[in-house]
Amino acid sequence: MRYVRCLLFASIFFLPLATSPLFPLTASAQTSGITTYCNPMDINYQYNFEQLNEKISYRSGADPVIINHKGEYFLFVTISGGYWHSKDLLHWDYITPSRWPMEDMCAPAALSVKDTLYLFQSTFEMRPIFYSTAPQTGKLNFYNRLLPQLPKDIGPWDPGLFHDEDTDRWYMYWGSSNVHPLYGAELDKSRNLTYKDKTKYKGLVWLYPELHGWERFGRDHRDTIKPFIEGAWMTKHNKKYYLQYGAPGTEYNVYGNGTYIADAPLGPFRYAPYNPISYKPGGFMNGAGHGNTFQDVHGNYWNTGTPWIAVNWNFERRIAMFPAGFDKDDQMFSNTRFGDFPHRLPTKKWTNKDDLFTGWMLLSYKKPCTATSTLDTFAVAKTMDENPRTFWVAGQNRKGESLTVDLEKECEVKAVQVNYTDYKSDVFASDEKVYTQFRIYASSDNQTWNVIADLTPEKRDRPNAYIELPQSVKARYIKYEHGYVASPQLAISDFRVFGNSGEASPATPAKLVVKRDTDPRNAFITWEKVPNAVGYNILWGIRPDKLYQTYQVFGDAPQALELRALNVGQNYYYAIEAFNENGVSAPSSVVDGK
Repeated sequence: MRYVRCLLFASIFFLPLATSPLFPLTASAQTSGITTYCNPMDINYQYNFEQLNEKISYRSGADPVIINHKGEYFLFVTISGGYWHSKDLLHWDYITPSRWPMEDMCAPAALSVKDTLYLFQSTFEMRPIFYSTAPQTGKLNFYNRLLPQLPKDIGPWDPGLFHDEDTDRWYMYWGSSNVHPLYGAELDKSRNLTYKDKTKYKGLVWLYPELHGWERFGRDHRDTIKPFIEGAWMTKHNKKYYLQYGAPGTEYNVYGNGTYIADAPLGPFRYAPYNPISYKPGGFMNGAGHGNTFQDVHGNYWNTGTPWIAVNWNFERRIAMFPAGFDKDDQMFSNTRFGDFPHRLPTKKWTNKDDLFTGWMLLSYKKPCTATSTLDTFAVAKTMDENPRTFWVAGQNRKGESLTVDLEKECEVKAVQVNYTDYKSDVFASDEKVYTQFRIYASSDNQTWNVIADLTPEKRDRPNAYIELPQSVKARYIKYEHGYVASPQLAISDFRVFGNSGEASPATPAKLVVKRDTDPRNAFITWEKVPNAVGYNILWGIRPDKLYQTYQVFGDAPQALELRALNVGQNYYYAIEAFNENGVSAPSSVVDGK
């Protein structure tokens, strides 16, 4: 989280607020039998006061932390005026807390220890740590009033709190800069979690883009600006300490998470050769950096991140979560393969990293579509291009406006996702007038229509509404019919339809060739196109059985990729798979790319 955007509103005062859910879930949103989710997360992303000062209106979410507290989940997001609560990782209630910093929280830290949840904001001033034993009620108390101030520009910005259960010692990690490293310090629980010795904070992790290709700045790592390190998070696994960090910049498709490993909480730390651990430069939602790692009630690991939107402002973002874990060699990984397609929520501990993928494929990519009206050049075809930075704008924001996609053959439709855009929005605060309403229809002939989803009774804001159908439907045409949005314009970036076409999965791509560049941070990858492929996943990793990384490329793009995310001195292995509207091919033979 780049800190300069929040400093304008620093204050030592705290604002008491009423305790109540802002948008309680309706009965229809709690439909039983719904078991899947789809990134970006379907929550009521907040408008906020910072946008009013900058005169740019958009919903946004960034720098997520999800905490499992006593078997329930709490989500904290930058500048949101509150936080979210869930019992199942599917349905999220927004909570307005009893007290909150007047300047709001940037990149908050949160931690659950025994019966208490601790919460702390990014700051360069003296700020308190909050705590709650009943965070689902919104009641927060001061754990300490003012954490002592560190030297100028040191922080703690983008903090992460950590409690070592084996030693009962407490730590904080922080940093958000292209000048300073990630820092760490021990906290003294006997003195209300102030610094044990505020002069003994340590620089722990720096960026080395000359050695680590993925740490280079810019889109596809092509900029020479000095990169940013931020978003510290600590996970302890099998007596090893995994200090995670986001790099190289939140406003690019290559924003990812990396890790260093140590045998003690404050190091010394060694760079993991398989970095980045979470990386999603291709597909609909780009970017997987600056999040946290948590375990669900079944013991499964998850990694959260901040995908990039950048329509109204370069730092406009959403929230994603990906299955994660540690393999038998204690290698940490996050699975972003099909990371913006529907996935199941686990009901037990999974054993294969792809167990949660539903196999519901994207049916709507580049399909013909029509709309009742269009403003200027904001064509409805842009809702089918899997790009959140292009969008359709209706001629008027009125009830009954619609867009219809022709899937070109009858398919088994299982889910839809509606992604709104804040085009020329004039909304600067989330309140009772901010909600989304629509209906979804299905037809086999474009004449007779059946309602398959109806959100018109709801008054929840769902800017990235994901609808799993209670039962799949056979249909060729799917229609969105507008009800209400609070902004002056009806604008949709992507109307995504998922299911299966009932035809054959694509063949395995042939002639995969990988050539390591003279600059070993880069590799040139080519393959032979497959008929009827919607796209391809380039899989790579540091061993043939550890192809944990994915770069998704659509089938209408060139059959070549320059991968610029490699580490100097590390050998890599590669494979490729094709996917279409019915399924995924077997992966190719593994290629040793040196």
